[in-house]
This record gives sequence, structure tokens and C-alpha cells, in this order.
Amino acid sequence: MTSSITTQGNLSGLKREDFQKTINEKETDLFILKNKLGMEVAVTNYGCAILSIMVPDKNGQYANVILGHDTIDHVINSPEPFLNTTIGRYGNRIAKGHFTLYGEEHQLAVNNGPNSLHGGPTGFHTRVWDALQPDDSTVKFRYISADGEEGFPGNLKVKMSYRLAEDDNALTIEYRATTDKATVVNLTNHGFFNLAGIANPTPTVLDQLVTINADFYVPIDEVSIPTGEILKVEGTPMDFRTPHAIGERINDNFRQLVNGAGYDHCYVLNKTEAGELSLAATCTDPGSGRTMEVYTTENGVQLYTGNWLNGFAGAHGATFPARSAVCFEAQCFPDTPNKSHFPSAVLLPGDEYQQVTIYKFGVTE
Repeated sequence: MTSSITTQGNLSGLKREDFQKTINEKETDLFILKNKLGMEVAVTNYGCAILSIMVPDKNGQYANVILGHDTIDHVINSPEPFLNTTIGRYGNRIAKGHFTLYGEEHQLAVNNGPNSLHGGPTGFHTRVWDALQPDDSTVKFRYISADGEEGFPGNLKVKMSYRLAEDDNALTIEYRATTDKATVVNLTNHGFFNLAGIANPTPTVLDQLVTINADFYVPIDEVSIPTGEILKVEGTPMDFRTPHAIGERINDNFRQLVNGAGYDHCYVLNKTEAGELSLAATCTDPGSGRTMEVYTTENGVQLYTGNWLNGFAGAHGATFPARSAVCFEAQCFPDTPNKSHFPSAVLLPGDEYQQVTIYKFGVTE
């Protein structure tokens, strides 16, 4: 592992020594990415967690717009273990932690009621990745997930990178993976965003405006497993085809919002062709004027509104109450291994899993 770029004097106020620790004979570290416009992103190779994203508001004032921690111990012991981490081997839920692939049954760890969530309790978010920072704006990660890890078949070799664009405030996340045995793969980043900036307490995101480029969504049952249907958003509180404040309808007596305790649903993105990199969602904070556009090659994006955040402490004394963040997790649909009519998440030997997701920040005109 190499950290070739200085981390001192960064906008986030994070200290490299607070992120250096030996875990299972691997070293954790802090990596700072910068571009020519002044944007700055801090990450660690423990779970590839994003620690801060520093971007300006309409008055040029910088703030951290992602809920993060300021030491490696806080990352490891976070009350929200998936906070801004790389999620794998399978993001979102698999019903009862069980699926059958080519006649072979696989049982995963169950860590969310009766279901497996985000790759299990010791998924990719708990692993120390090999890391290399070749320049100011890029960090590259590698991880080999062993056959049988958390119950998943096949040795999976994963490459992942964070890269800042030089000419706009865009963070690109790129994933690649290969396997030596048929397996299922669904990687994502679980970024918890608040465009107002984190604080004590961090304000809710209920007044932030969201659009999602989706005519359909994936409804869920009482334990957040897809029913198998694909339903229209039209005429429901799930419709974000035009801008709506997150809090405008979140407490409506609508079965899906009751089941998710708010928004916690996968949207079926409108695509002209599979795998195209296209606009998935936008988010705007009226107060600061900050904006975020989400682009992805994935078929779905999970909208989650931080319904289960409980006020725990984060970086520099910030606290994170319920609904103080919004997540846009680019991914396959939940429980795809048990829903044969959903787009497949199967990866075969000789093929390569590929994904690109971009979070692009700006300000209102």
C-alpha cells in the first residue's frame, strides 16, 4: 500500500495519523484527493470508506456534504457500519440469506431481520483493501474475496477506484471484478449525503429536492424484500420524475412508505440501452444552493432517506439524527438471485463485472 500524496493541511481537518492502524496484518491509511477547482475528498482503505467531500455552496463556502468519521476506530465501530463504504459482495438484501445458483444452494449470514444485507456482517465494508494513490486526484483499491467468504461462491478479484475530474466537481467510482466460479455480484457505494453540510446536529434532508429518472420502482414487503412486482411511480408518493422535497410525502399513509419507514426503495432507471452511463437522480439543497447529479451504468438506484440514523456522533462533533442524509446507491435490484425475471446479477468465469457511477456537485444558477 502506498500513500504518495500529503494529507496535512486538508480542508476536512482530518489527520493521517488518526487513520493508521494494523488490522489483520494490513495497514489502514488516509488518502486525500484534490482537483484544480478546490474540491477535496478524503477516504480510507478500510472498507474504502469516504470520510469527507468538501465542496462550495453558492457563496463559495466549503462544507463536508457526506456523513463521516474522523478516526479509523470510529469508522470501524460506527453505529452505521455501512457509512459511505464500498458494499459487496451483494449490495442490498437477499431474502433469508439464501439463493440457488446452477443447482447449488448457498446460505449467507443473516444480519437484517431474516435477511442478508450488504454482503453480510463481515462484507467488503469491513475489509482492509490494498490501496495505491498514483496522483492528486485518484486512488485505486484491490481486494480478493475468497471462495466461501460470507457464503458466496468463487474467488472474486475486485478493482475499484475513486477519481476526481479536473474540470468539474465530479467524483467517479469505477468497479471491475472477475471470478473463477459462477457467483453473484452487486457492488455499490453507500454514501450518506447531506448537501447542507454536516453539523451538530446535522439538519434533516427533508427540504432537499430530489428527482429520479425512473417510471417504475421495486415494491417491498414488511421485511424490505421485493415482492417481485415492478410498479409504476405515477400517482404515488414514489414519483420523483419531477422535483419533490424529500419530506413532502415521506410520512404519507402509503403502504410502501410504511414498509420502508420512509424511502428505502430501488428505482428502475429509464435506459435507452443496458449499461449506458446516464443520469439517474439529482438532489438540490435550497439553503446552500448545492446540487448533486448522479450518473450510473446500473439498472437501479436505491433511494434511502436515513430513516434509521439515531443521532450518533461523527467527524468533529457532528451528530447524525434520523433523516439527516439521503443515499443514492447504484445497483442491481434487491434479491435478484431469487427473482429470475429481474436483470441478472450472475458473473461467470471469463466475464468481467463492470460499473461506473458518478456523483457530480455544483451550485444553482
